[in-house]
Amino acid sequence: MVYGPPTGMGGASGFWDGLRSNVRVTHWQTLIGKDVARVAASVPAVARALVVDLFAGSGNTLYWLLRHLPGARGVGFESDAGVFRLTRKNLAALTLPIDILNTGYLSGLTGLSVAPDELLIAFIAPPWGDALDRTSGLDLRRTMPPITEIVDFLFHKFSRDRLLCAIQVHETVLPASVAELRTRFEWSTLRVYELNVRGRITDFCSGARAGRHR
Repeated sequence: MVYGPPTGMGGASGFWDGLRSNVRVTHWQTLIGKDVARVAASVPAVARALVVDLFAGSGNTLYWLLRHLPGARGVGFESDAGVFRLTRKNLAALTLPIDILNTGYLSGLTGLSVAPDELLIAFIAPPWGDALDRTSGLDLRRTMPPITEIVDFLFHKFSRDRLLCAIQVHETVLPASVAELRTRFEWSTLRVYELNVRGRITDFCSGARAGRHR
């Protein structure tokens, strides 16, 4: 899976190559981890968090989210068998409670159970495909699969659970698609992370929903 690079950080291969790019990625993921942890800490009567990366890839974001959420457990779904094997091998050396499954997000979520005292945190970053237009920005309704479709499934499957969604977007995003997404949440915010003087990435749109009592 290939994700569009942040503005000012070159093409897809240049984004991942070299120490400087790796430092930028780590910094961005650290900021997301801190913001998610801050929101999660404000939710009452939560014993721990269950963090799920629906499109885990290398597992880097899931790793950094758990670094900022002590006691949380992590689950990642990766449908590509080759990426899955590499990710599982890399994460095997870590002591964090991360479980990577070779499955798509729909089947993965279908088999997922959330304890009554857990906060479900879903990190959503599907492939953009042709959803990113250089003029109008990223259309959240045209990612592969559409982010709105993913959120609707989460709400249906976990209607009785407290849910926090952290959604990767672009620094330029189609306003209508954001507005449509926000109607699904009780609360939401859009964060812009400044990485350097040349570029930035709007990479964190979060939304929360309390869920019904069990």
